Amino acid sequence: MSPTLISIFSAAGGVVAGLAASVIVVFRFLNRLDDADRRVLTAEQRAEAAEREARTDETTGLPNRRAFTERLQEALAAGNPVGVVMIDLDDFKAVNDTFSHEAGNDVLTAVGLRLTGLPAPVQLAARLSGDEFVLLVAGDTEQTRACARAAWRTITSQPVPVADRHEWNVRASVGYATDGGSARDLLRRADATMYQAKTAGGGVCDTALAAAPPLPPAHTRCRDARRRA
Repeated sequence: MSPTLISIFSAAGGVVAGLAASVIVVFRFLNRLDDADRRVLTAEQRAEAAEREARTDETTGLPNRRAFTERLQEALAAGNPVGVVMIDLDDFKAVNDTFSHEAGNDVLTAVGLRLTGLPAPVQLAARLSGDEFVLLVAGDTEQTRACARAAWRTITSQPVPVADRHEWNVRASVGYATDGGSARDLLRRADATMYQAKTAGGGVCDTALAAAPPLPPAHTRCRDARRRA
C-alpha cells in the first residue's frame, strides 16, 4: 500500500476514533443529565408526598383540619353558598376502654368511610381531631341541614365490627352552620350547635346559629334526631 493511502487511512481512523470518543463523552453527559433529572423528579415526588401527608389524617386517610380549612376558605372566597356540618362521636372513649385503641381506630375509619360516601352537595369529609369529623357542603341552610341529618343516619345506621367479633353501635351529635362569615366563624358556630346536640342527648341540632356563642339552653334549640329519622 502506498504511503499516501496509509496516511489517508490513518487520518480517517483518527477521525473515527475521535468521533467515537466524542459520542462516549456525549452519552456519559446525557446519562448524568438523566440521573440529575431522576434525582430532581424523586425530590419533587418526595415533596408532593410530604405535602399530601401534611394534609391527610393518618388513622382514617381523610383530609385533616389543615386541608379542610383550606378548602373551606376557597369555597367562601368563591362567593357561593357554603355550609359546615360538625360531627362528634358520643361515648367514643368507651370503645378504647372496653376493647382497645386499635378497635377505636377501626370505628374512626369506618365512620370516615361512611361519610365519604355521602352524595352531593357534600363536597368533602374530613377528620378534625379525636372523634370529631366535619363536612363541607356546597349549599344553603336547608341543604346543609339535610346533609347533617344524612350524616347522622349513615353513621348510626349499622354497628361497626370491632375486636373479637364484637360490634359497636355508633352514636353521634351533629351540628351545622351556614350563611357566610369566615372559615373560623363557620367552624365555631357548627361546633357550638354540635355541642348543643350533645348536651341534649345526641342527634342533630335542628337550628343553625346565626352567631357564635353565647347560646340559649340546648333543649330549646335541639332535638334528638333519633326521634325524627
